[in-house]
Amino acid sequence: MSWWVVALRLTGLGWYIAFCVVAGIVLGIVLDRLTGLSPLFAITGVILGSILAFWGVYKMILPVLYGSRNPGTANQGRDE
Repeated sequence: MSWWVVALRLTGLGWYIAFCVVAGIVLGIVLDRLTGLSPLFAITGVILGSILAFWGVYKMILPVLYGSRNPGTANQGRDE
């Protein structure tokens, strides 16, 4: 994997984390306003957004970290 592909992938991680957490908060606030349970869904949204963000980061980082050692994930279709 070339260095610029790795750089682009790592740059996108911050945006992915921010999107997941903010989406969880916004969805939680909307559900709080609809149901009247003020902090419940906002807190749940933060927790679920954080879990989703870090699970996604884990899945995106694996090919970067183990690309040369795990041919099943990062080197598919490449002849070396």
